[in-house]
Amino acid sequence: MLQATPVDAARSFLTGFESLGTRLGVTALLLVAVAGFGWLFLPRLVEGAQDSALQWAVSGAVLRAAQLSLLVGGGLSLVYLWGFGPALSSLADEATNDQELRVLGRAIGSVAVFFAAYAVARYLSNAVTNLGKHAEWLTDHQEEILLRTAQLVLFGFAGVVILGIWDTNLGGLLVGAGFLGIVVGFAARQTLGSLIAGFVLMFSRPFTIGDWVEIGDQEGIVTDITIFHTRLENFDGEFVIIPNDRVSDRPVTNRSQKGLLRIRVDVGIDYEADPDHARTVAVEAISECSEVVDAPPPQVFPKAFGDSAVVLETRFWIDHPTPPRKWKAVSAVVTSVKSAFEDEGIKIPFPQRELTGRAEAGGFHVHDREGPAANAGEAEARGND
Repeated sequence: MLQATPVDAARSFLTGFESLGTRLGVTALLLVAVAGFGWLFLPRLVEGAQDSALQWAVSGAVLRAAQLSLLVGGGLSLVYLWGFGPALSSLADEATNDQELRVLGRAIGSVAVFFAAYAVARYLSNAVTNLGKHAEWLTDHQEEILLRTAQLVLFGFAGVVILGIWDTNLGGLLVGAGFLGIVVGFAARQTLGSLIAGFVLMFSRPFTIGDWVEIGDQEGIVTDITIFHTRLENFDGEFVIIPNDRVSDRPVTNRSQKGLLRIRVDVGIDYEADPDHARTVAVEAISECSEVVDAPPPQVFPKAFGDSAVVLETRFWIDHPTPPRKWKAVSAVVTSVKSAFEDEGIKIPFPQRELTGRAEAGGFHVHDREGPAANAGEAEARGND
């Protein structure tokens, strides 16, 4: 003797109510239970489990699935409660045996699957949008890629289900798709490489839109990132489009990601000047510039012995780095350091050269240092330098 399954037990229980009043009461009880549990209790339970953005997205999907299950279960329960179960079973048997009804049922099932996939896609769009608002780590382009990928998988699964409804041989389609994929892969290797590199860039996040980057020998502001290419606007107002496969195999320098950028400017002082004093004066002058941040503090170091000066390297930082902010900071630092050196009597020398004649030729002599010839000679020598 076969033991009754829970489904058979529930069906027997629902068909056991014969009076109209009892059925109305059970119907009201079912409606209240489904509405109360699915739309009052479950949302509150899910809200308590939303500690992170990912948990929020997962719990939202579980909530919608549970609500849909409650609706389907409640609807079937009402069908058997009001005695339409046998009619539904006989209709299913007729649809199975009758060719026209079978085609009609498959058509209705295909339409239902399509609209169900469309509804789920709409829900995915809202869910990903809300996830992007809650998750700071998810950029706009990653959000778009995540949504498009999820929708592609969803509609692909819906297509497979519809083909299964119509008893289509999926094995033959898969073999044909495999051969087609091989042909397309050989014909579009570079495009597929850019596509794969685009997905890698979207999720590895070496840069985002608005960042100031240098990719290989190209430098500019990132204006767009697609799955095929990255577009930069350089400082001449030109747009440079770089395929993503070329972005992935070149050094990428991101000057905006940290939020701070160190800038170096060299300045020369006369050999007779005190380097320590000049360094102190330069640090104070740089610190007074509003374009330079206080932390990290500016630094000045003697760097090298130049042809006519001791070279000091000034290092200072700016925040929210952009090309205009960099150029403005450099201009302010150069102006401030020059003014401070002039006030302290620290000379920034011109390039100088010493002219000597060959000893075996007797060298050369300046006969009239004060005369116009000497001045002209000095002017000519300075012009040659």
